[in-house]
Amino acid sequence: MAERSFAKEVELLRKGADEEIRCEGILAVTKALLQSGVAYVGGYQGAPISHLMDVFADAEPLLNSLGVHFEASASEAAAAAMLAASVNYPLRGAVAWKSTVGTNVASDALANVASGGVTGGALVIVGEDYGEGSSIMQERTHAFAMKSQMWLLDPRPTLPCIVDMVEQGFRLSEASNTPVMLELRVRACHVYGRFTARDNVRPKYRLQDAMEKPNRDTSRIVLPPANFLHEHEKIDKRWPAAVEFIEREQLNEFLGADDGDVGIIVQGGLYNTLIRGLQGLGLADSFGRCRLPIYVLNVTYPLIDSEVHRFCAGKRAVLIVEEGQPEYIEFSLNTILRRADLQTAISGKDVFPKAGEYTGDVMRRSARAFLERWAPELLDADRARDTGAGQGAKPVVVPASTGNGDARANGAGNGVDAGPELSEVVPQRPAGFCTGCPERPVFTAMKLLEREIGKFHVSCDIGCHLFSILPPFNIGNTTMGYGLGASGSSAFNTEGANQRTISVMGDGGFWHNGLTSGIGNAVFNQSDNVVVIVDNGYSAATGGQDILSSRAANDVRSTRHDIGDAVRGVGVKWVKRVTTYDLKAMKGALKDAMTTDRKGPKVVIAESECMLNKQRRLKPLVQTALKEGKRVVRERFGIDEDTCTGDHSCIRLSGCPSLSVKPNPDPLRDDPVASIDNSCVGCGLCGEVAHAAVLCPSFYRASIVYNPSGWDRFQQRIRDGVIGYLQRRADARRARHAC
Repeated sequence: MAERSFAKEVELLRKGADEEIRCEGILAVTKALLQSGVAYVGGYQGAPISHLMDVFADAEPLLNSLGVHFEASASEAAAAAMLAASVNYPLRGAVAWKSTVGTNVASDALANVASGGVTGGALVIVGEDYGEGSSIMQERTHAFAMKSQMWLLDPRPTLPCIVDMVEQGFRLSEASNTPVMLELRVRACHVYGRFTARDNVRPKYRLQDAMEKPNRDTSRIVLPPANFLHEHEKIDKRWPAAVEFIEREQLNEFLGADDGDVGIIVQGGLYNTLIRGLQGLGLADSFGRCRLPIYVLNVTYPLIDSEVHRFCAGKRAVLIVEEGQPEYIEFSLNTILRRADLQTAISGKDVFPKAGEYTGDVMRRSARAFLERWAPELLDADRARDTGAGQGAKPVVVPASTGNGDARANGAGNGVDAGPELSEVVPQRPAGFCTGCPERPVFTAMKLLEREIGKFHVSCDIGCHLFSILPPFNIGNTTMGYGLGASGSSAFNTEGANQRTISVMGDGGFWHNGLTSGIGNAVFNQSDNVVVIVDNGYSAATGGQDILSSRAANDVRSTRHDIGDAVRGVGVKWVKRVTTYDLKAMKGALKDAMTTDRKGPKVVIAESECMLNKQRRLKPLVQTALKEGKRVVRERFGIDEDTCTGDHSCIRLSGCPSLSVKPNPDPLRDDPVASIDNSCVGCGLCGEVAHAAVLCPSFYRASIVYNPSGWDRFQQRIRDGVIGYLQRRADARRARHAC
């Protein structure tokens, strides 16, 4: 069950020629693929392209009607290997995954397909997860494109341009026999707009045709001596063919003013943000009209020498807007110009921050620093101040660190007041588990276990469970990659140690890479450590997609494959299964694993359904039941304010967002008492924590009954009567003592 359904939106994909489609970027990419006659699509979910996989899944009936095969791949490597279908056959194929972490996993297959080359168009759609909203290491796809010499598209974030680049990407791939990468930033994936559709196209050459009439070309296989020739073919044939196609089809754009002695070269994906920054300087408007010449690189690799020469000739200086580092494009531009003996000055990381996301404010400040040096006459200080600050407001700019000590790029001397650093005025809000998350009890149990057996090393993995590294749990020492939790602690496999290590991986990571790289590796090397597999029923961190072990029935995928059977199948002898919300059992299973005399890897399968997906599944059912007048019971937990001691260990050992504090009702006590707000989903962990940690008995559970039955009402009258009788006795007793 994905976090949202695109069942309604996918109907837009059926629109034909000359019809207008209004949608977000992800849906536009899907439509462009169908218009291009794609034969197969695969991929692995991950921000910011998770929704692309969800759209494909919801559009599967349409894909089937067009003869398009779709697979939710087991990993990015599996997705990349699908492109092998385009090596020998004129089949257009597309695969998708998240950023450099996905490309890392897929790099073996990508290197092979890039070496041998393709016959049919092969498109790799990469969610470029870079910037302040990212959850991963800050690296760029550009390096992978250069390494394997695959062409990299970075479309201007408007739907017509994105759709055009998808379609042109296939043509470019076929013209140069080279796989093409298309990167989409978060904003491009979710930008909303309109474009004119074309008819969907059935693949001219079908997968069935390839299966029934197989073709074999040993020169495409990466084996000696062919692999030595592939490198020469890339440079001597494929590269010139790509350059000729890019220039002929005008994939890059020349926008803004027709002439000027300064100009800007920008990565296509950053164009909108650049215009916003120039708008703050009074040099552009919201419709993209600009007083400066702009060369938009919808293709960032390879660069087209002739276009660079044409744009830079006659200009004193050009600003290159290249987000991230190293500055690959800036280096290449300098080389291209110097070889042509053009003396145009290239400015880039001297005015832009060397690292970090280029927001509109960063664009404005860096462009101002460039223009102050090369074209101060273009700056209108009064107009820029009014435009950037709004209606008479005095701007307060929070400076971004540039890493290069350039005061101009930090906002000094640009007509605005430099405010305090953001971290000084806004408290940090680290990522954390959702309310009722079934993974939280796992780490509560670890904290309680530490009190008994001492601290132990914890190797973490990619996924929601990685939040355990942050407060309030502060558990976890390292994370090395998706499904690599157990491998990350494999060095700590030595005799004589008085403490075992614990490795953690989720069910998504387990099926992605962990079964072989983690569990199989531990069995083969006779590891004596402990692996906790958090089984919440979905690939939860990527949006709640089904996986092999999901409990839900899936009409088009095979689910309900047991993780316990899988680990036993590769040789694990010690396996325990426990429900995470049973904190006592959870702690007991971990303690048994850490203290048993049994040698070999110990696996604890901690299972409970992802609470977000559970709520998505149950809420519609509950709403329907309520409308039909059926009886519905909702569990809630509360805290007796008179009993609460103000210790707050329940918060420190749980960290649930529904737990907070409020003033103590007892005038003789200063410590605030714990409180549970209305977001509580009734998982019960806070009460379990209080008892497992031998804390106060202030927690209680209440059942809220909607549409109560006659029996419910009768029980309530009995309770009210008994409680009322006891309350009256207590009041009378207090009255007697008062006299």
